[in-house]
Amino acid sequence: MIKSFHIVLIALTSLQMTGQIDPNNIDIVRDKFGVPHIFTKTDAELAYGLAWAHAEDDFKTIQQGYLAGNALLSIVEGKRAYAIDYLSQFIGSERLFNEKYEKEISQEYKLILEGYCQGINQYAMTHPKKVLTKKLFPLTPKKMFLYAQLQLFVSSKGDYWVKNILKNKLSYTPEKDEVKGSNTFAFNSSKTKDGNTYLAINTHQPLDGPTSWYEVHLCSEEGTNIIGALFAGSPNVLIGANENIAWAHTVNIPDKTDVFKLEMHPNKKKYYRVDQEYYKLKTHRAKIIIKVFGIPLKISRKYFESIYGPTLKNDNGYYSVRTPSLFEIKALEQWWRMNKAKSFTEFYSILKMKALPGYNIGYADKNDTIFYISNGLIPKRRAGYDWANVVPGNTKKTLWTTTYDIEELPQVVQPHSGYFYNANHSPFKSSDTLDNPKKSAFAKSMGFETYDNNRSTRLKQLIDGFKKLDYNDFKDIKYDHQFPKPFNYSWMNIDSLFMMNSKNYPKVKSVLDQIQCWDRRASAESYGAGAYGILYSKLRKYYKKLPDSKIFTKSILYNALLETKEHMVKYFGKTEVKLGTFQKLVRGNKELAVFGLPDVITSIGSTQYNKGRTKVVSGESYIELVKFTSKGVEIESVISYGSSDDPDSKHYSDQMELYTGFKTKKMTFDRETIFANASRVYHPK
Repeated sequence: MIKSFHIVLIALTSLQMTGQIDPNNIDIVRDKFGVPHIFTKTDAELAYGLAWAHAEDDFKTIQQGYLAGNALLSIVEGKRAYAIDYLSQFIGSERLFNEKYEKEISQEYKLILEGYCQGINQYAMTHPKKVLTKKLFPLTPKKMFLYAQLQLFVSSKGDYWVKNILKNKLSYTPEKDEVKGSNTFAFNSSKTKDGNTYLAINTHQPLDGPTSWYEVHLCSEEGTNIIGALFAGSPNVLIGANENIAWAHTVNIPDKTDVFKLEMHPNKKKYYRVDQEYYKLKTHRAKIIIKVFGIPLKISRKYFESIYGPTLKNDNGYYSVRTPSLFEIKALEQWWRMNKAKSFTEFYSILKMKALPGYNIGYADKNDTIFYISNGLIPKRRAGYDWANVVPGNTKKTLWTTTYDIEELPQVVQPHSGYFYNANHSPFKSSDTLDNPKKSAFAKSMGFETYDNNRSTRLKQLIDGFKKLDYNDFKDIKYDHQFPKPFNYSWMNIDSLFMMNSKNYPKVKSVLDQIQCWDRRASAESYGAGAYGILYSKLRKYYKKLPDSKIFTKSILYNALLETKEHMVKYFGKTEVKLGTFQKLVRGNKELAVFGLPDVITSIGSTQYNKGRTKVVSGESYIELVKFTSKGVEIESVISYGSSDDPDSKHYSDQMELYTGFKTKKMTFDRETIFANASRVYHPK
């Protein structure tokens, strides 16, 4: 069976690829933390080497991502993956690929995709026991794109609307989102004491899974030389720094997706009216593989397509979903070109490809340029409609066909203040008052965020505390873990917690006093942070029951404080518990006390673990700090666990101590240094 799989895989791979790559041309150099530094002549060879190295470290997650994008995940994960397999077909990515791949993807990038596929397929062939299902292989550029399109649809909140349509819940208020994104900020020479330029790449992502980060250094003789991070299955870096420029992403949530209610014909099924004309819905069937008594069976589920986009039926009628990511195929190629940019002019020109559906971008370069943009594909919509909610799907007045150009989005270039910052808050508060984009210059229908949060408020306070700062100040800001006063959550209001007189609540006085007297630092050694962390975990169940204002009353807070005290006594035998006793960074048999809470600059999200404790699952993940000097670029980085997802690898958890200790590791582009300090040098075979 294994031999026949090898033969089929080799035969199909050779048919798919335009040219075979020689692994002997690829050097994978592992540093002492296991980070792969890959050296090649061509970018296609880089992609092959990246595929191999990443598969060595986390082949399972790479496969899971591609299985999800190709409606095959239910073969491996059963019924919990049915919805994902349905969604990946609902968005019509296969039709988009067939229409646009040959015409719109450059020949040079096709070689990158083909090189990556060769690397993954070769790894699968030589490690058949690690293959989750043979149906995924051979991997092809088409299969890669189907997964990329699924990720981009989800990042545009397309999945949010699909779920809401199916639940007959059709309203959305962005300001009430609990944003769990990232931070980025930069300073140019007018703000730094040494005249250098600093950029913080500070992502907040899941620590495991398909959207967790993988660090790599890619270097070819075709002009690629970048240190950064990517998600499983990406053939190139998504955030990072080369010797000339660096950039970060944070999540933004302008209104990128619309839902249209169709007006159906009163008598003729599947016909809908647009202006004075009736159109017939196209019917498609999503095929999902289920297992009954261990036997795989295919079932199909209908979905539809209107001129507005993919369409679902619920109890109230038919609804179409439309977002620019459904029509754009060049996102991966744009990221690849960003990797190779040498100047701001070149980088900005690449942004004009308009292929990334969203994400804030924070940028800095060796020429002392800093730049921020709330980037994204935002539809140009007709005024007069409530675009934040469902709009009529019975007129072409609502059928938008274009998006705003890059120059029309909120952005700051070389601010006089010498800095920008973003923490998933309003783009209209991205620098000093005189440098900020003017909210009035942008259409309300674009749906940009208008709020601050705890992280943005604290960042601004810290930055404004310096007329000029040095690199240590920069790092202190990055690793700050204190809430501002007052709290400033963008999704809820807990002000009443600090208005409660503890004398009036004797049963919870000891816990309430700890929180009210707390310095608001989310330190692992802090008792106040421990009490607040446990309280915060108890507030979650009340949150969904609150009215839209999301204001916690004293009575609700009192009940949550009672639960907090009970939790402390039950699991810890006392009412004073350090945050690091309650919250752990866990991998394998290693457990470390860890800093952070949701929405401090060093944001941490955790879930129930054992013995009344929680373990970190999201937040601070990949951190890359970049300094451009007259002598070149300096980079330091850290990741939450290590470079490998293999429990038997020494790099499974070898960065945890650095991470919890607010420390980093030095990275370098210098080839001689990398080879001299290598723990292993080999070819991918």
